Amino acid sequence: MNIRPFLPALQWLPTYTRADLRGDLSAGLTVGVMLIPQGMAYAMIAGMPPIYGLYASTVPLVLYALLGTSRQLAVGPVAMVSLLTAAGIGVLAEASTDMYIALAITLAFMVGIIQLLLGVFRLGFLVNFLSHPVINGFTSAAALIIGLSQLKHLMGLKLPDGHHIHLILIAAAQQIGNTNPFTLAIGVGGILLILGVKKISKTIPGPLLAVVFGILAVWGLGLDAQGVKVVGDVPGGLPSLSLPIFNVQTFTTLLPVALAISLVSFMESIAVAKAIQAKHKNYKVISNQELIALGAANIGGSLMQSFPVTGGFSRTAVNDQAGAKTGIASIISAFLIVLTLLFLTPLFYYLPQAILASVIMVAVFGLIDIKEPLHLWRINRTDFWMLVATFLATLLLGIEQGIGVGVVLSLAMVIYQTTRPHVAVLGKVKGTSYYRNVERFDLSQLEVRPDVLIIRFDAQLYFANIAFFRDTLEEQIARKGKALRAIIIDAASINKMDSSALHALQDITKDLQAAGSELFFAAVKGPVRDAMAKAHLLETIGEDNFFMSVQEAMDYYEGDEAARHRNRLSKTYTLQHNQ
Repeated sequence: MNIRPFLPALQWLPTYTRADLRGDLSAGLTVGVMLIPQGMAYAMIAGMPPIYGLYASTVPLVLYALLGTSRQLAVGPVAMVSLLTAAGIGVLAEASTDMYIALAITLAFMVGIIQLLLGVFRLGFLVNFLSHPVINGFTSAAALIIGLSQLKHLMGLKLPDGHHIHLILIAAAQQIGNTNPFTLAIGVGGILLILGVKKISKTIPGPLLAVVFGILAVWGLGLDAQGVKVVGDVPGGLPSLSLPIFNVQTFTTLLPVALAISLVSFMESIAVAKAIQAKHKNYKVISNQELIALGAANIGGSLMQSFPVTGGFSRTAVNDQAGAKTGIASIISAFLIVLTLLFLTPLFYYLPQAILASVIMVAVFGLIDIKEPLHLWRINRTDFWMLVATFLATLLLGIEQGIGVGVVLSLAMVIYQTTRPHVAVLGKVKGTSYYRNVERFDLSQLEVRPDVLIIRFDAQLYFANIAFFRDTLEEQIARKGKALRAIIIDAASINKMDSSALHALQDITKDLQAAGSELFFAAVKGPVRDAMAKAHLLETIGEDNFFMSVQEAMDYYEGDEAARHRNRLSKTYTLQHNQ
């Protein structure tokens, strides 16, 4: 049995070179250093003690490195998933309590199981129901919520917890006079430091420098005595084995948020993985295997006290820029986190929460995309309004509800577009045998006969759009009036017909025949022709009324004997081919 498809690391391990190690070592150390402050900051977003961000940066990284198909994707805590975790569990338990932590670990286990099953049963396509405008609107709104939720740490205020930014902003405005100037100075200093370092080089770990700056400032100036809140005691040592809460009520309660995280985190991960793979082109990202790898990472992580994780945009970009060649880079990052847990946690006692807030704000505000809505306004107003609706729903209703609205909008657009697809009335381009949409050509360039209606339906025919097809056909027939003698349906774009469509076509054919009009089909695809044959439509329409092209149908209608001979030959070939 070949296990290479199930363990992608076996594809690059046998050819691993010293040059690969140099790139992986550089990238692994860089991302590992970046992960220390980010992991702790994202744990705060998730409502977890900061140390759990480091726990989530160990086992999941190693498991993904072995099972994932991307060689540069950096897995670990990310802002979006952390916020979804807080949104889902915050209504069930108080943040940072034992029950809250147990629920977060259980949530990671459930997310892992869902992603693993989606991958095993090859259901990765389900993520396509979240369209790009919906994801863009949701991401921008969530970034605003995440960023503004850190105002309380940045300003040293007691602001309400929650995900409604208008309440946060109102409370912040009311209490602005109580802002701790030392806390604000450290937070703003951290933001400026991170942004300044990023302008110099994206490979320099700006968040870590901000952490060092914050710790030295608080320790050296004694700012903790001035009301600057610090992380305090950070427990050292590796995480102990943990088990999720196994009861039906907990699983039922967490299932909606687990499904949301499973899909959103996979979409974030696969998007960045494919973007990076497009640069390298020496391997292929396989969606279903990515689901398996992320599922295994979350399941394994949950057993070692991790909350849900996925592949992140910023760390993956840094990982790639720093020279990562394979998953060894992630393993090196995980090893560095293990060393930190074993020996370096006492150094974080004086780490100000305002610095972690600055790390979060810089990271998430970079996710707000202003260019995309402006672009959509110019090219596709429907997608623009979908983006705006999802953005507002997420801001006003909440994170989970925003995702729900986005999914409903995406599905509604798919349904709408398939129930009312594009339909074209065709005319012959003068001097050629080509037929084109009369609405897109100057009528002086086309031959449009009053006695013939040529129509093209650009979608499958099924129960949801057959009424639209019939109404459109009747409308065009009425426009032609009494002069109409023949209808030619260009079926080149019809790739499927269900039983409802076949039944309706029987009725349409009989109505046209009763009215004295001939019905012809051109360019019918094999599977569609097979379905029509099984439904005895070929007999009703007449086998001589099916043609390889619209031009052959026209020639036949005009009485061209050569066309009739070609049609008989094509029927003979088709019958022999089908046999």
